[in-house]
Amino acid sequence: MPGSADHEDYVEQVLTIVDAIPRGRVTTYGLIAEAVGRGGPRQVGNVMAQYGGSVTWWRVVRADGSLPDSHGPEARQAYLEEGTPLRPSGSVDLRNAVWLPPDIHSPGL
Repeated sequence: MPGSADHEDYVEQVLTIVDAIPRGRVTTYGLIAEAVGRGGPRQVGNVMAQYGGSVTWWRVVRADGSLPDSHGPEARQAYLEEGTPLRPSGSVDLRNAVWLPPDIHSPGL
């Protein structure tokens, strides 16, 4: 599938959603997959791992508000600069920071 038009379309849809996340807000891998209408959190994570360096990758978190350990220090700095709500544990406070992506797989969008 990598290299196919379908794969390229999927990557573009994921990155378009990530680009739309407002400053100080986050969304989850699963919510992005839901908005695209195919794949799941792991597929979105794979897209982010391969192509996400050019977008605001720190605004995509796990369902519990955490990031992979390797992203922690850089992401935390971005959260502080953007005013993203955090929990005392350092993870994102999803209750106050989650952004729901538009349902881009709906007809007419």
